[in-house]
Amino acid sequence: MNAVQYAQGNRIVELMRRPAEEHDAVWVRDALQQAILLELATLPPYLCGMWSINDTSQNPVLRTLRTIVFDEMSHLGIACNLLTTVGGDPRLADETLVPRYPGPLPGGVRPELTVSLSGLTKHSVEMYASIEEPDHPLPSAAPASYTSIGAFYTAILDALCAQPELITGHRQVIRDMEHHGSGNTLEELRTLDAVKSAITVIKEQGEGTSASPENPFPNGSGSGELAHYYAFRKILCAHELHDPPLPPDKWDFPTFPMGVVPEGGWPRGPTVPPEVIALLDKVNGTYSEMLRLLEQSWQPADPDHPDVAADLLDDAVSEMRKLRSPAQKLMKLALPDSSGKNYGPEFRYTAS
Repeated sequence: MNAVQYAQGNRIVELMRRPAEEHDAVWVRDALQQAILLELATLPPYLCGMWSINDTSQNPVLRTLRTIVFDEMSHLGIACNLLTTVGGDPRLADETLVPRYPGPLPGGVRPELTVSLSGLTKHSVEMYASIEEPDHPLPSAAPASYTSIGAFYTAILDALCAQPELITGHRQVIRDMEHHGSGNTLEELRTLDAVKSAITVIKEQGEGTSASPENPFPNGSGSGELAHYYAFRKILCAHELHDPPLPPDKWDFPTFPMGVVPEGGWPRGPTVPPEVIALLDKVNGTYSEMLRLLEQSWQPADPDHPDVAADLLDDAVSEMRKLRSPAQKLMKLALPDSSGKNYGPEFRYTAS
């Protein structure tokens, strides 16, 4: 299987179809690389929705999206620590692996879903909720007909419970992120208990528990914070119940009207203003450098420089912070098609 098929095919579905007795070390490493790509795939759409909110008043939707983005960043780091602790090498800086938009979730998870990049709309929030949807959303108990992210992580945990000797603690990156919420700190995964705790954080922050829609690992605001799926449903409910009714792409707070990024990215013909091309290239270049730094953070450790991984991760976070300004500048520039929509970031990987 070549890299493009690995990234864009049904690899997770194929892995989930294998009987449990075949979930060996190779299966676990393959599954965790797919988990990394899944976590990465959620960040660009959530960031586009968050950055499209043109409101400095810290409205509840902006706060919710910011909290979820921080959680997903932590999940990406946890997935990388999970892969290195079982002897794998995370791959993030590869044009054939980085998720493309519009497109499916990596691995064939929720095959009916197309993930796109746009500003905040009712449709985009419905898409966010579909990404995070558990197999059995409360109060429903109907059998699921798809592979959810939570079910995939459960299969990974079951495989590691059956083979705890795979957990070595190699090349773990540590970062204190408690200020972003309970459970978000990157910790060493050297024991089965630590692995169980890490996977529980990922699943329950996204889906809640079987008994409650609340996030058991909330940020500093205290109890009552909903897991991602239910938080997105709450945003939708507020939109649908608004009086007077709101159109699908309107909110009761200001947003930039970012259009949906087309397949292959925005056209770059001779009539496109140089400012647009420069900003698109800036976002893509910064995003790509962030991915390269993240990948390097989990490379084999240099015994003479034990702090290099933490420094590289700091550099990656710094690159991510640089994305917002050019992204929002794009969201203020009108598309040339008289649609009333604006440009926005593409999040396409470009080689250095």
